[in-house]
Amino acid sequence: MMFHVDFKSGKPVYLQLVDQVRYAAASGALRPGDPLPSIRPLAEELRVNRNTVAKAYTELESLGVIETVAGKGCFLKENESPLTKRVRHKLLVARIDEVVVTSHQMQVASEVLRSLMEERIQFFDRKKAAAQPDTQEKEQIWTPTSPLSTLPTSTDATESWTPLTD
Repeated sequence: MMFHVDFKSGKPVYLQLVDQVRYAAASGALRPGDPLPSIRPLAEELRVNRNTVAKAYTELESLGVIETVAGKGCFLKENESPLTKRVRHKLLVARIDEVVVTSHQMQVASEVLRSLMEERIQFFDRKKAAAQPDTQEKEQIWTPTSPLSTLPTSTDATESWTPLTD
């Protein structure tokens, strides 16, 4: 898994790492049981303090995204949320509200926002289906080339993604 850190984004580095792991898990790029890079080598590669990477991993563990096995490392957990359905719903509504407010501030029409949301849902569904090991048709694997905290400036879903070949 390749991580990208944008020091100018204003978003803490550890949260950028958390978002990227969560994105990879949601899209199927990381599967349950897949190992995450060790803290020290990842910190050296990204040129950040290893406490930053450790903080990201601690946050991911508290969210129930990864599990740490002593002496072995950190691994992606099965997608079983430790949160109740009501709490998950509340958190999701808060995130959706953020998107709606941001789109309103950017003067994006409601119809365009709905269309973009449907497009992104379909995109992730296709990515997840392509990442399934029993799928006969293998689509290209995509990786983000820009920080996750930025919104696309157009409705072209492929504009902010770079294909990797198998």
